[in-house]
Amino acid sequence: MCYSAQIEQLLKDFLRRYDIRMDYAEALKLFLRRRADPGITIARAFEANFDQPTNDVERQIKALIDEHRGRMAMQWESDLFRQRTRLVAAQRKLKQKATKAAQNEVRIATGKIESFTTRLANLRHNTVTADDSRIFPMQYAGVIVRDARGYVLSPMRYHCRPQGKPSIIDRRFDGLYCARRDSLEGFWNGQFGKDHALAIVDTFYENVKLHDLQHRELAVGEEPKNVVLKFKPRPAGELLVACLWSHWTNPKEPELRSFAVITDDPPPEIAAAGHNRCPINLKRENVAAWLAPQGRSREELQAVLSDRAQPYYEHEVMAA
Repeated sequence: MCYSAQIEQLLKDFLRRYDIRMDYAEALKLFLRRRADPGITIARAFEANFDQPTNDVERQIKALIDEHRGRMAMQWESDLFRQRTRLVAAQRKLKQKATKAAQNEVRIATGKIESFTTRLANLRHNTVTADDSRIFPMQYAGVIVRDARGYVLSPMRYHCRPQGKPSIIDRRFDGLYCARRDSLEGFWNGQFGKDHALAIVDTFYENVKLHDLQHRELAVGEEPKNVVLKFKPRPAGELLVACLWSHWTNPKEPELRSFAVITDDPPPEIAAAGHNRCPINLKRENVAAWLAPQGRSREELQAVLSDRAQPYYEHEVMAA
């Protein structure tokens, strides 16, 4: 279902291939929202577009980013101090008497120390890495849409809440980052043919069961084990992934712009790896038609999705 992907989001990289501009209005709104709600997670690669601001809006956004990082650094440093104190106390107890409770405290504190240390290191690094482009459901990333003036890089949440649905749908359906092609004219009918987007992806990740990957049945008494597979196209290159998006509004709740990746039945190599879905990779010559669906028939748009680029997807086992 493409639960995670590395999405290219640097405007300077897009400019080499597309005539595209930044959606400053939506970007500023998002960073202002995060000031009030620090739990909003924005891809570091999207934030990097404002590392060297060149106009007043970019400078305002850069100031908001710096403010957020300073606030998170203070919080995580305080959390790190508490966990180190917790670890010392648990180790002292272990020296006096080895108990499961003390051992558990050491384990938990050690794990949290590693987590906060990693978060602080990631917060402070100055170069954009591949991991900075990797997004997960409920995080915000930059995707390409089209308006009356042309192509725009606009930030949206990776987990689509269709307009007209209640906000509680986010919790009831945890897979709305994936729009199945066979549901486009059903559940996604309000977005298909109206609100289309494009994500430029170089890698995507899938959860599969180990026994499916190994093409065997579960042994008697064996519990299913999950593994993460990393898929990359060969020859190497970008995937022009078709997406749907929605501008959700409700007078009593904050507005939301969110997107979902469209997936279809997998090619043989992905099916052989134990997974049953694959993002739809558009041909470059079909991008303009996909991003301007108004006035096109459903049949024409379905034909665009069928006429896809089909590289070979190599996989690598990442983790259990």
